[in-house]
Amino acid sequence: MSANKVNEVLIKITHTGLCGTDIHAIGCNSVLGHEGIGIVEAIGSEVTQLEIGDRVGGGFLRNSCGHCKYCLNGQDMWCYDRDIFMESDGSRQNGTLADYYVGIETYVYKIPRVISNEHATPLQCTRATVYSTLIESVNPGQRVGIVGIGGLGHLAIQFAAKMGADVAVFSSTAAKEEEARRFGASEFCLLQEPGSINKPVDVLVIAGSAYPEWEKFLDKKVLARNGIVIPLSAPDSMNLPGGPMLFNGYTMKMSLVATRKVHRDMLEFAALHSIKPTVETFELSDSGVAAALNKLKAGTMRYRGVLVAA
Repeated sequence: MSANKVNEVLIKITHTGLCGTDIHAIGCNSVLGHEGIGIVEAIGSEVTQLEIGDRVGGGFLRNSCGHCKYCLNGQDMWCYDRDIFMESDGSRQNGTLADYYVGIETYVYKIPRVISNEHATPLQCTRATVYSTLIESVNPGQRVGIVGIGGLGHLAIQFAAKMGADVAVFSSTAAKEEEARRFGASEFCLLQEPGSINKPVDVLVIAGSAYPEWEKFLDKKVLARNGIVIPLSAPDSMNLPGGPMLFNGYTMKMSLVATRKVHRDMLEFAALHSIKPTVETFELSDSGVAAALNKLKAGTMRYRGVLVAA
């Protein structure tokens, strides 16, 4: 494998993450992995921003056309000619769950020195999405509700708190209250009793693997009128109650993955505020991948799985 095109870089993978998207990719004849960290070993003739030896990450958004209305407005994630993990035929044989990954120069990101490889790995995918959706929807001082303390939720709490939001966490497990507060939450409520919240939130982030009982959450005592609901995954149909949506003026805002600019900003923000994912590490081998996938499928990963090359 090599950097065949003038704008490509060849990356020797040292760490790669696993997430739910990889499970979906198993049946799509794709090389798994879209959260890679590694060292640049070769560069194309026109690469100017990266050098051999640089530590970089990436893997989900791989390319875009560069000239459509989305790309020109800095919204390259929505480009009709985008190349993203599992969606494009051209990327199916180029995943980060491998010895090497080939990336386009401007679609991989230098890792700040203060972020370790194992902590940088999960930031390359939906953790960037968490940051992206928060900076688009949350103002300092607002109330943010996070539903679920898991791979997405534990980072959403940290990002929101460091952005100056007042964070309330909803979880099905009472024993997680101490952990939620350690991540930055100021209030904790059981998922089954969202109405016990002291004050309604302005933005509600659904960070779990299933949607909550909408009738309980789409209530003006839980989510303030004109509030925003942000699901970070799409497990099934939403079946939203129309009345509360209409009469309380709620907005449903979906998000996929961060644009390149936001991804870079997220890495700098995480470095500045020492935001770190909680990870479990496994060997980047057949047995290590099997063990990580088993924990991921069972829902027992705390909270992100990272495979480490020998």
